[in-house]
Amino acid sequence: MSQATIVYRFKNGLYINLTNRCPNLCSFCIKTKWHMQFDGHNLDLQGQEPTVPQVLSALDKELRTTPVQEVVFCGFGEPTLRLDAVLAIALALKQAQADGTYPPFKIRLNTNGLGNLIHHRNIVPELKKDLDIIYVSLNAENETLWRQLVRPAAGYENGYESVKDFIKTCAQAGFDRVAASCVENTGADPAAVKALALSLGAEFNDREYLK
Repeated sequence: MSQATIVYRFKNGLYINLTNRCPNLCSFCIKTKWHMQFDGHNLDLQGQEPTVPQVLSALDKELRTTPVQEVVFCGFGEPTLRLDAVLAIALALKQAQADGTYPPFKIRLNTNGLGNLIHHRNIVPELKKDLDIIYVSLNAENETLWRQLVRPAAGYENGYESVKDFIKTCAQAGFDRVAASCVENTGADPAAVKALALSLGAEFNDREYLK
């Protein structure tokens, strides 16, 4: 197997593969269906998660070649499990933009919304310091369906309310954009999830079911 990719390009963004760990085992997740591969990249870290300096070095090589619209924390795992690394990388990127090292771009976090439950505190103020956009996988219009679809690990079975609270708190925090998403063709009602997302103050993303 080829060496795991730490930073990869997709469309107009650079994506950071920070961890493969996740408290959910979503029924629709492509991590297992695609054998840890994405768009020609091997994202299987095999337990060897990259250090902050390794991530920043990989980002630097890419950012000095072709400008991007976004740098996104999104691999085959939940980035907030490595919150300290997310915050350190985002801070370094903001500082590099401020001193003119890189052209402007937004910093986005893709998350399952369980960060507050993972860390037993409100992490939104920490995220707000240097991140611009938050995308949350909401996935269902009620807790029962959420449990069926995302299949949370022990200790996270009641995480649905925490996810909703996280979205609402992010929406109130003043990020450039906060969006909640639902994967189509999973049994969830996208219209109902959209109504819920809007009621929480977020935008809505209808995501394609990938096979």
